[in-house]
Formats: sequence, structure tokens, C-alpha cells
Amino acid sequence: MAVEFTDANFDDLAVKSDKPVVVDFWAEWCGPCRMVGPVIEELANEYDGKAVVGKLDVDSNPNVSMNFRVRNIPTVLFIKNGEVVDKQVGAAPKSVYQQKLNALID
Repeated sequence: MAVEFTDANFDDLAVKSDKPVVVDFWAEWCGPCRMVGPVIEELANEYDGKAVVGKLDVDSNPNVSMNFRVRNIPTVLFIKNGEVVDKQVGAAPKSVYQQKLNALID
């Protein structure tokens, strides 16, 4: 199951993680976000134990969105060792997210 990132838990769950992190920035009203959501859930299950995969609602958590300068959604950030190392703006096929995530797993 995908992690629910918030302004309050983001540093602990994402920045300080010893595993690669995938963060889907989304909002309820965003059509393309609804296409990415199920893919993020699948990745969370498939990479359980290898990566931290989750979602962050930009409307409820504006601070993290602002800190990472997320201007368009869906935006999926790939974080390793607390640093953004890759990103995908806009909806993409599952294979795109898998390829980016596989590159981060040692």
C-alpha cells in the first residue's frame, strides 16, 4: 500500500529514508492524477521492502509542494539519500516509473 506523505511526516519518511523514495504529487480534482494513482499503488506493492512509494496531496500539504517547486501535477519525484535524482511531470506508462525506480535500487 502506498504511503501517505504529509507536510508533517515528509522529512522522516522521504528525506531521511535509507531506501529510494517515489513521491506522487496529486490532487483530488486532477484528472491525470487519477490515472497515475493506481500505478503508484502497484509500484508500492511490487517494490515493498526495496523502496518507499507514496502520494502527497498538494492541496492538504502545500509546504512540501512549495519546497520542491512542484508547479504541475501529477509530478512524481524520485529521491535517493534525501536528494531529488529524477522526476516525471505528467502521466506516463507504468514502465517509465519502473525504469526510473529500478535505476535507483542498488
